[in-house]
Amino acid sequence: MADHTPPLEPGRLPASDYPLLGPPPPAGMVNGDGPQQVILVQVNAGEAFTIRRDDGQFQCITGKTGCREFHPGSHSPLHPPSPLHPASAGPAPPHSHLSTFIPHPAMLPQPLAIYPAVVSGAGDMASPFIPQYHPLQFCEQDSHSSHARAGFVPRDERTSKTYERLQKKIKERQGGPNKDKSGSPPSSPQKSAGRTSWLDGRNGTGKGQEPGAASATTTAAKYDWNVQINVTPSSLQVTDIQARSAVLTWSSPLVSDSGDGNGGSENDPHDPLSYEVMVSNTGKDEKYKTAYSGEDLTVTLEALRPATDYHARVGALCDHLQGYPSETVSFTTLSCEPDTPAAPRKSSGNKNTILLQWKAPCDNGSKIQNYVLQWDEGKGNGEFEQCYYGPQKQHRVAKLLPASKYTFRLAAKNDLGTSAFSEPISLFTSCSVPASPPRPALLKAGVTWLTLQWQRPASSPKDDDILYTLEMEDDGSGYGFKPKYDGEEVSYTIKNLCRSTKYKFRVIAYNTEGKSVPSQVAEFTTCPDRPARPGQPALKGRLHSHSFRLAWEAPKDDGGSEITKYSVEISEGTGASWKTVYSGSALEHVCEGLKPGCTYQIRVCCTSKGGQSPVSEALQVQTLPVAPGPCLPPRVAGKPKARELQLRWGPPQVDGGSAVSCYSLQMACVQAEEYREVYQGCDPDCTVSGLLPGTAYSFRVRAANKAGHGPLSEQCDVTTSPGAPEQCKVLQVACKSPTCAVIRWEAPQCNGAPVAEYRLEWGAAEGGMQTCYSGPALSHEVRGLQPATYYFCRVQAVNAAGVGPFCEVATCQTPCSVPAAVSNIHALEDSELREELEAAGGDEEDGAERDTSSSFCPSSCLGLRWDTPCDHGAEITSYCIDLGDRQPVIVGPVTRYIIQNLQPETSYRIRIQALNSLGSGPFSHTVRLKTKALPPLPPRLECAAISHQTLKLRWGDGSAKGSSDAIQYELQMEDKNGRFVSLYKGPCHTHKVQRLNEATSYALRIRALNEAGEGPFSDVYTFTTPLSPPGPLKAPRIDCLDDHSCDVSWDPVPPMKGDSIIYTLQCMMGNSAFKQVYKGSAASFRLSGLQQNTEYRFRVCAIRQCQAPSELSGPYSSAAVLSLQRSETAAGSITSGAGPRAPDAERPRASLTDEQCAALILLLFAVISILIAFVIQYFVIK
Repeated sequence: MADHTPPLEPGRLPASDYPLLGPPPPAGMVNGDGPQQVILVQVNAGEAFTIRRDDGQFQCITGKTGCREFHPGSHSPLHPPSPLHPASAGPAPPHSHLSTFIPHPAMLPQPLAIYPAVVSGAGDMASPFIPQYHPLQFCEQDSHSSHARAGFVPRDERTSKTYERLQKKIKERQGGPNKDKSGSPPSSPQKSAGRTSWLDGRNGTGKGQEPGAASATTTAAKYDWNVQINVTPSSLQVTDIQARSAVLTWSSPLVSDSGDGNGGSENDPHDPLSYEVMVSNTGKDEKYKTAYSGEDLTVTLEALRPATDYHARVGALCDHLQGYPSETVSFTTLSCEPDTPAAPRKSSGNKNTILLQWKAPCDNGSKIQNYVLQWDEGKGNGEFEQCYYGPQKQHRVAKLLPASKYTFRLAAKNDLGTSAFSEPISLFTSCSVPASPPRPALLKAGVTWLTLQWQRPASSPKDDDILYTLEMEDDGSGYGFKPKYDGEEVSYTIKNLCRSTKYKFRVIAYNTEGKSVPSQVAEFTTCPDRPARPGQPALKGRLHSHSFRLAWEAPKDDGGSEITKYSVEISEGTGASWKTVYSGSALEHVCEGLKPGCTYQIRVCCTSKGGQSPVSEALQVQTLPVAPGPCLPPRVAGKPKARELQLRWGPPQVDGGSAVSCYSLQMACVQAEEYREVYQGCDPDCTVSGLLPGTAYSFRVRAANKAGHGPLSEQCDVTTSPGAPEQCKVLQVACKSPTCAVIRWEAPQCNGAPVAEYRLEWGAAEGGMQTCYSGPALSHEVRGLQPATYYFCRVQAVNAAGVGPFCEVATCQTPCSVPAAVSNIHALEDSELREELEAAGGDEEDGAERDTSSSFCPSSCLGLRWDTPCDHGAEITSYCIDLGDRQPVIVGPVTRYIIQNLQPETSYRIRIQALNSLGSGPFSHTVRLKTKALPPLPPRLECAAISHQTLKLRWGDGSAKGSSDAIQYELQMEDKNGRFVSLYKGPCHTHKVQRLNEATSYALRIRALNEAGEGPFSDVYTFTTPLSPPGPLKAPRIDCLDDHSCDVSWDPVPPMKGDSIIYTLQCMMGNSAFKQVYKGSAASFRLSGLQQNTEYRFRVCAIRQCQAPSELSGPYSSAAVLSLQRSETAAGSITSGAGPRAPDAERPRASLTDEQCAALILLLFAVISILIAFVIQYFVIK
């Protein structure tokens, strides 16, 4: 649309208050000599901005990405942010040949905020922006005025009206609430919570220009449009860039009004802001470091590296909240003189020359051209003269004096200056061959090393660099003197020597002039080594309890010197300290005064001039043990008992060198002197049982170990306490009646204390007896017993010493009696009642026959169930059921019985008693039971709707929904095996049977149920499902062959159970009715004779050919639309859909996919199910 938009007419320019054309640019800006003017344009999202290029074509810039940068004469916009064209980047391209360009009014729904800014050079700030609409025109300065209209062409009427409406909106906005704010720019049409501002370009010496910024052709001009959401400080610039510093300045953030968008932007004085400057020298997207944090708007960056690229950005902080950082500004520090070089070093030299070398320092952005080497000419007064100037990194200073001191310093020079001089370094020249040094002296000697020291030759000057060579001769090798050290040190340690060996040494001094005469030979001997460990000591002779003899072998290596003595060390146990028990030259020793049965460790070491050897392997020896000493006498632990004593004793004080293995306790009565062993074990305590109460006993003990038994301890006399009575005898039980028994017993032996009472235990189980009597009597009568029951009893005696043992358990059985009362009478459930009726058919009881031929009816019978009572020893023969006013019913020994021929809905009072051969027992408690009402009759079953897969059944009239009987219905259907299966059971009067087969007969029956029971089933109803019609087809596919014919095809349907499928194709032309154009078994049809500019709709259905009925038609598919238009406009369009035509009927409508149709059907089914459930819950159940 932008390519065909005509320009504005010259006669329809807006008023002078809003000029569309600005004055021509200054000559300096056009030819590149002066400051360059840049126009910043805000293009909102969804809007467009149009300019006209120099070739007469229009370029439309949309606002989808916020802003664009466009070069007139090219077609590729640059993405923001883009820096301004700096003045230092080269001469700007000429602008005199550019035609006038203006934004198209139709593309601007409201005035855009355009801010012209003039950048005069590096570091200059942009001029204040003007809140007016300024589309600028660049023209030739010498031939056009500021109001030139030569390049305009007439506009059409539509463009003029659009321009007038635009001017009217501009006047309304200028006359609104922001009229007095002439110095503030209009806010953006799109509101946001952030801040907006226009940023100036980067510093003129920055590195952030786009690659094509400096390579623009001479026939194109560059203009930048840049927009930034002002949540950060704006206008970040770099000024006063030096080699090691730079000055950053920025403006405070602008706060945008959150109202209707007409307000300006002002700083909030009540919110103090602080700023954080972050600098990076590794890249724009690399890690930044904080260089400044404060409230100033200007900061000087110090300690920068010369000739280095830096990237800086600033962020605002307010009340601990940090905003987004500003746009990154890149700059490069200036180059400067090199760094101070390191001091030169001496590479080589002799008596008259010194060769100096040095390393190049950092050039700081400018290549080092020359080096300046100065020296003091050997005067040592601190005054330096230049001795070398050039690019080389080494220099040889010749014609020097031997053994003299010279001082040098170095400086580097590039195009920007000379660095500072390095630290002075003093060097010496060589002298003549040194004199012979004194012979070496021994500082310290070792087994395998010798430390020697020698002195500097006395005649050599101190400043001369003298090196030394130490030579050694081994008499055993036969190779003479060999060098062992070469260096400037005057001491050295020779290692890896042999022990107790004599060596010869001499020293040679040398310098650059030559070597001296060797010194006098010195002889030194290494120290002897300590001997090896002796052999492990071994026992010699027999081992005793208090001594043993040791012998050992001499070491295999004496270390180069004779063994002077041997030392024997002994340790008691494994962790004790070692003690020297022998020191001498003998190879054996007798260790005496030892403890019996104690373990000792023995080791041996030897001593020579070389030192003491390592200790030998330790020998572990244990002396023979002896019998233990006497134990402490036994004592009674706790209080003495009548028949047992708990005794304890202490171990012997002397164990004889072996642990006590067992103790032997002997006992004897005081009247008898013969002792017998009653305990033998390792524990120092035992329990002696089987004693007599109140009897005195004597005890003694002895210990034993591996050596044998020790002596007996002193005896201990102990008397037992009185005991409990003995067991009672002759327990007799006699039954006086079925509920009463008498128990008698005899008095037992009292064991020294009179019997205080007897305790009788009685119970029906041997393990569940309880105390029923406690007293001094020898008999007791027990009442309240059960007839024909076995009982158990036992008795024990008690005195002051304790409780005696129970006697043997005695048993007795009470006589038989009449049955007990019947308990737990309940009514039978319906299922149990039916089972009883079916099992009781044809039986005869009490001379009467049961009539079970009739069907089960809980309305005229009551089923009873009770628990069998205790028969009290005589088997129950019958039960008597008392019905109150009716005659009692006598039944056999059963626990269930059905009383028939009762009245419906009638209450009866029932009680039961049991009878046996001894008589009738008591009646049970009275139970009140009621017969049920008569069950309902089955309703009539009808088929409300039928299909090939479903049957909708209906029964009853629905009048029983509110009745108190709560009638439910059970619907059953006959399966393949001839059995009826329940399909539905509930209170509803309708049910839909699904998943049926086509052309199939189904047999069903129904019955009603309520609290009275299940009613009879109805007669069997038979319903037959019809045949299944074909399913719906998808919309047919249409392929246009030419302007008057097309092919219509559809998906074929497979045969259905042997029945063939044919198809019917209908066509509708325009708004007429559908007409059949084809019927057959093919899945496609070619239609010809179509008319142009006519809409055709096609639909198809499948027909099943069967015997009766002859044909079954399925539903028609959705219609496919074919629109034939003129060939010069467009080809025919095909779409799928149905429905009335609309004004945009030519637009293709997409049909639903199978998945979408399935999801829609599932959603509708869920909604209908929820509604049905709600209706049943609200209207039926409640």
